[in-house]
Amino acid sequence: MAEFTLPKNSKIQPGRRFPAPAGTKRVRRFKVYRWSPDDGRNPSVDTYEVDLDKCGPMVLDALIKIKNEIDPTLTFRRSCREGICGSCAMNIDGTNTLACTKAIDDCGKGDVPIYPLPHMPVVKDLVPDLTHFYAQYASIKPWIRTQSAPPPDRERLQSKEDRAKLDGLYECILCACCSTSCPSYWWNGDRYLGPAVLLQAYRWIADSRDEDTGARLDDLEDPFKLYRCHTIMNCARTCPKGLNPAKAIGEIKQLMLARRG
Repeated sequence: MAEFTLPKNSKIQPGRRFPAPAGTKRVRRFKVYRWSPDDGRNPSVDTYEVDLDKCGPMVLDALIKIKNEIDPTLTFRRSCREGICGSCAMNIDGTNTLACTKAIDDCGKGDVPIYPLPHMPVVKDLVPDLTHFYAQYASIKPWIRTQSAPPPDRERLQSKEDRAKLDGLYECILCACCSTSCPSYWWNGDRYLGPAVLLQAYRWIADSRDEDTGARLDDLEDPFKLYRCHTIMNCARTCPKGLNPAKAIGEIKQLMLARRG
């Protein structure tokens, strides 16, 4: 069992409150995690009251409104606003998801709590440090690996049937929602690759154009890299793209068993 010693400044304190202007009719309160490495203070949760009549429908719209009009010190990542880039992944109303695709009306009743992705180092406020996550992704060598020379006059072709085998895999946007919702990854994230990276690993194993399946499986033949998945299924429940990393992990395990004969 892993043991952790929390730093002295880890206890979350009540933060500041930013009330909506008087006379505002449709108000929603957002309770947002705040922490800066620069001031030495404990993390806090600030409360922002947002006028929904002057705000877009998504949680990201509310965060942008808060930053632009209420508190410019609030820090978060965002880019595409279309659920494509994965930048705005965070924990909203208790679930890891994308702020740009999470509707405010879908957050249930009452205040909307917003935290960074759990069990990850925090750079500032809602920005997690994904350095280790990306290093794990790089470790699987996420590109087509071949042994034969490419055809001189055409690309490496793939049948429609083989291409269809990649559906449910290639759509992963590496937002880390699944990995940071996985208890096994919380406890063993230094050695267990986690659902996002393992789904990506299977994406290349399943690609008919790749010629290095044996080496890829060899790289995953480890007590921790692959086998710490216990099919808790948090990954599938939280994925904002509707993917099932646990199924991909199961496919890798079946290939491992088959090669043992």
